[in-house]
Amino acid sequence: MPQIVTLIPGDGIGPDITEAVVRVIEATGADIQWDRRDAGVSAIEKHTTPIPQETLDSIRTNRVALKGPLTTPVGVGFRSINVALRKEFDLYSNVRPAYTIVRGGRYEGVDIVLIRENTEGLYSGVEHYVGIGGDPRAAAESVMLVTRFGVERILRYAFEYALKNGRKKVTLAHKANILKYTQGLFLDVGREMAKEYEGRVQFEDRIIDAAAMMLVMDPDKFDVIVCENMFGDILSDLIAGLVGGLGMAPGANIGKDAAIFEAVHGSAPDIAGKGIANPLALLLAAAMMLDHLDMRDEAARIRKALVATVVEGDSLTPDLGGTGTTDSLADAIIKRL
Repeated sequence: MPQIVTLIPGDGIGPDITEAVVRVIEATGADIQWDRRDAGVSAIEKHTTPIPQETLDSIRTNRVALKGPLTTPVGVGFRSINVALRKEFDLYSNVRPAYTIVRGGRYEGVDIVLIRENTEGLYSGVEHYVGIGGDPRAAAESVMLVTRFGVERILRYAFEYALKNGRKKVTLAHKANILKYTQGLFLDVGREMAKEYEGRVQFEDRIIDAAAMMLVMDPDKFDVIVCENMFGDILSDLIAGLVGGLGMAPGANIGKDAAIFEAVHGSAPDIAGKGIANPLALLLAAAMMLDHLDMRDEAARIRKALVATVVEGDSLTPDLGGTGTTDSLADAIIKRL
């Protein structure tokens, strides 16, 4: 029986890079059947909503989705379609690996996985204005919501990820020196849980600003990083910058009952339809999806072919310094499978 996967092409460059990625996956012989669904701005005209119920039902049934970049329309009621999907399926773990593929940059040999808590913190959206005198917006307040349940499951995921993937160390990045309760809870639980993994996984904690500095000075000191939502959002873009930018940055949103794999970058409407978009971030996300589906041979073949194509500079898109197209880059990778 084939594995059915919900496929959401998305907006802007999404359809172009999604079709290229589908061609590469199918060239591996992976036994996947695509269940194509709409979301984003492109879904509004047809469904009057950026997240149609049929799309949600498909993800709930199939439990795995590959998603192109989505544009959140202005004035529709969603702070972010991506955030809405994470909340709908309780995708609490955002996994963003970054490793050196493009040679000749500032760093060589970077290999870091950032694991970000995806449902709590400041991004939980608990905020309001405070009226003072005649000014209803005299002040604004946001709540950094942190629960022991949420902290324990993201830290457990990070330690187990390290064990499963042969990683040596977990670094907990935090701001417990200032935020004594919210970040203090995160740190306290991390230190306690680390005792269970002593001798199997090293553990350290670093204050978030010091961690950011050290990532730029010496990224080799990091292996797996785990942190709360907003800090993870910032650090994940930082580590993407260490290896060439968001064009090489895949992401996975993992929950108990579903997983959505995506490129980290946006929909880039300025180059939509021009056939020059870089599909590599989404292809790397697709390789993560294949690992998740226990199609590890297919995932390894894709990564090997992708790296060889980039190293040899074959048909690279303009953002990677080449003159190739989305399709020619996919063809070059398929040739090497």
